[in-house]
Amino acid sequence: MRELVERKTGVGRSVTVNVGESPLGWLRARGLVDARQFEAGERLRGDYETASLGPRVTMRWAARVDGGAGEGLDPTTAQIAAKRRFDAALGAAGSGLADIAWRVICAGEGLPVAEKGLGWPARAGKLVLTLALDRLADHYRLP
Repeated sequence: MRELVERKTGVGRSVTVNVGESPLGWLRARGLVDARQFEAGERLRGDYETASLGPRVTMRWAARVDGGAGEGLDPTTAQIAAKRRFDAALGAAGSGLADIAWRVICAGEGLPVAEKGLGWPARAGKLVLTLALDRLADHYRLP
């Protein structure tokens, strides 16, 4: 779903913002991160979201139409595997880079908010985030 909101930027100017777009998607759409960096961020986010899922407490009544069972892992095992992949990826990024990667990619904070939360100067986050994304891409062995 695409939800556009018009925001005032001051001095009589306004900008239209897609609030459903992730900060990483926003950076990609403007050419500030390349396809390899974007893919690395999406893999990290996917592992984070899978690892964050709570256990199912209801019965699964519907059988899959294609007869498959996903990755062949039950939901609990898949969650544990995703948590291990997530931890390994952040470990590969390094302690100084993992903070900005988690805030922007997983928590969905914009760069200005992440910079302020980390006590960094304005516009320092983009450079550090791209370094983190490069390390993540190397970790995931992306071409």
